[in-house]
Amino acid sequence: MSADRRAEVAAGLDAVRRRIAAACADSGRDPDEVTLVVVTKFFPASDVRILADLGVTDVGENRHQEAEAKAAECRDLGLTWHFIGGLQSNKAAAVASYADVVESVDRSKLLAGLARGAHQRSHPVDCLIQVSLDPPDAGAGRNGAPVEDLPDLAADLASRDLLRLRGLMAVAPLDADPGEAFDRLAAIRRELLVDHPAATWLSAGMSGDLEAAITRGATHVRIGRAVLGERPRIK
Repeated sequence: MSADRRAEVAAGLDAVRRRIAAACADSGRDPDEVTLVVVTKFFPASDVRILADLGVTDVGENRHQEAEAKAAECRDLGLTWHFIGGLQSNKAAAVASYADVVESVDRSKLLAGLARGAHQRSHPVDCLIQVSLDPPDAGAGRNGAPVEDLPDLAADLASRDLLRLRGLMAVAPLDADPGEAFDRLAAIRRELLVDHPAATWLSAGMSGDLEAAITRGATHVRIGRAVLGERPRIK
């Protein structure tokens, strides 16, 4: 473990924790209500060990192959692993075999595989429905279930053994005001809670917009660059 790298990660982590605390203070919230998920995509397992040593409990990965290998290498750390990337149905069971939280459930086609993986592991998987905040005329955008599909998808997910509907995840649309996007997300969340009052998690906010997300009720923020620096280039 490089002392220089540890110092670099510690400084980034401290800055982000201060931002979270300030955003919570501005909105009258307790910082303990917000879980920091550090996104380690493309960063080595040695960085995950530094994070764990600095008190991070939750890490996120976007790509199955990398996530699977890193989770296995760092199994001794007792971390909570979040899968936050777009998920293919033929990889769902494999992802559920190591991920404690799957944040990117955006269609019912994924649920059978996720349930199968959870049963093979005999371990419940916490699931968030990724909802699209892109306008209807945006064309190809980020992943996410259309808002009109949310009631049926939530009901289907909630009915599956060993899959637990925890809440929602979303990404602010590119070139949009994140405050306006997260205002809309908060309204969608209120509607979901009517039928699923236990689905209280809200994963929203990244390095550039975590404050806007926290002031609108985010319980989880997904931070990569602001903690770990610019991602390494893919070889």
